[in-house]
Amino acid sequence: MYFRMAKRLVWETDKRLLWKLMYLAGWKGFRSVQKHRKRLRRGEFFPPFLYVSVINSCNLRCQGCWVDVAAKQTKIDVDSLNRTVNEAKAMGNAFFGILGGEPFLHKELLDFLEGQPDVYFQVFTNGHFITDEVAKRLRKMGNVTPLISVEGTEIVSDERRGRPEVFNQTMQGIQNCLNNKVLTGVCTSICRTNIDDLLADKWVDRLIEMGVMYCWFHVYRPVGPESMPELALDTDQLRRVRQFVVDTRATKPIVVIDAYHDGEGRALCPAATGFTHHIGPAGDIEPCPIIQLATESIYDKKPLQETFNNSEFLRDFRHLAAEHTRGCVVLERPDLLVQLAEKHNARDTTQRKQAIAELQATIPRRSQYAPGGEIRERNLAVRLAKWLAFNDFGVYGKHFKAEDWVDPQAADESHGSHGEPLGKVPLPVVSMSDEA
Repeated sequence: MYFRMAKRLVWETDKRLLWKLMYLAGWKGFRSVQKHRKRLRRGEFFPPFLYVSVINSCNLRCQGCWVDVAAKQTKIDVDSLNRTVNEAKAMGNAFFGILGGEPFLHKELLDFLEGQPDVYFQVFTNGHFITDEVAKRLRKMGNVTPLISVEGTEIVSDERRGRPEVFNQTMQGIQNCLNNKVLTGVCTSICRTNIDDLLADKWVDRLIEMGVMYCWFHVYRPVGPESMPELALDTDQLRRVRQFVVDTRATKPIVVIDAYHDGEGRALCPAATGFTHHIGPAGDIEPCPIIQLATESIYDKKPLQETFNNSEFLRDFRHLAAEHTRGCVVLERPDLLVQLAEKHNARDTTQRKQAIAELQATIPRRSQYAPGGEIRERNLAVRLAKWLAFNDFGVYGKHFKAEDWVDPQAADESHGSHGEPLGKVPLPVVSMSDEA
């Protein structure tokens, strides 16, 4: 498998783009993580990776979307984007995830990406606006990889995305990138309607044959105004996804991304560990994209370093999440997020202003944390990379006690996961020194 992957990298890539990936996202990204570790030891904080939703608008209407895609357009202007990236670069950051809505609806997106040649961007997109001309420009930049979402075969994809002919347009966007030798990834939000079609060797083999270099299978999270919990995976299906990812990494010449497990297969949450936080399309600084609550903004009149380092809301979130689960606190303990918002008077960052009500209506369920069912990485290179750069940074060792964790699916639906009425579970008291 290692030889086949090396062969693909040698014969199927533009070497200039491959070098930029290795240097900007690889070497500089690794250094940003080491700087993060040093900051933690000093009792300071700044996430080494940032996800930025540059716009809320989208041409699709996907099931379970939490973004106000049909609301009045909100976007971060280029000057603010550049200022945010430049302040993060000053802290050592070199990798940024660009989200929407649909990022390519931001008319100045390409100018922004082109103006930051010394960092690397991963753009989450449906691919519909990646024409041959756009793909040529991405190749010329060399510091951008599109991660294009495919949510099912023709029929399922149209249903999942809320529009006709979505699959073919997305596949054309992928092909435009590959025709121009742009390093391209494909991601899927695995749910009950697409798990059999896309969590399959046949689909991965097709991606490899096309020239796709990496893929990402993340699980569907029932959140937002139309959460559609009937699409969410059960415990056995979650394990099936994890097993497929581990096996594919060990047997096929394609990189498979996974953000929710360490090398030993132990679950983690990148936001809870402080590895990454999110900036919404209105500039709000949120724990992660699906938690639309904030007390700070990139438009606050203070340096971003000071904002992240001193945010009591974000600090309490990290400790709260790490204390109660190694999985997703949104799915397992939504009641705690409601209390956190009340404690800090956090604002609802959605235009619909229903974020709290949506959390209150969420029925607790299993996420990636399945105690006793850990599946260790088979790929030694992946295990080494996770040990060096992607792990829990000791967060769970300080806060989480496995014996205190209660399976959210065993909870009474009318109460919190610990059998207590919502609003009665006490929040932990934390201090700056606890972060180190």
